[in-house]
Amino acid sequence: MSTTRCRAAVLISGSGSNLQSFIDKVASGEFDLDLCVVFSNKPDAYGLSRAEDAGIATECLEHGGYPDRESFDRAVADVLDTYAPDLIILAGFMRILSPWFVKHFEGRVLNIHPALLPAYPGLDTHQRVLDAGD
Repeated sequence: MSTTRCRAAVLISGSGSNLQSFIDKVASGEFDLDLCVVFSNKPDAYGLSRAEDAGIATECLEHGGYPDRESFDRAVADVLDTYAPDLIILAGFMRILSPWFVKHFEGRVLNIHPALLPAYPGLDTHQRVLDAGD
């Protein structure tokens, strides 16, 4: 019986603090994952440096050069597909994904960003929810 590890692609847009938690848990053996690539839509995202320091492949496409959301998402999928990920982890990826992207990776997307859409998009979600009494 094969014991192939789950291949995970991690998508980020910023510092990669959640990514670092994954890196640390994989290194400690707590998570049995193969972090095969870290992808960002921002070339200056510090999380890309975290990935490189951990020996993880990195990829970046800036979304501004695409005519619409789906065109960008299709380009991202083309890059990710070359790594054959079993799991796509959205770890602070600050883009709303198109229905096409979600369908393409159906059943393989895990969003760990705490946004509560549509009412509370963006950052500081929990504090805003508490402040609103929700």
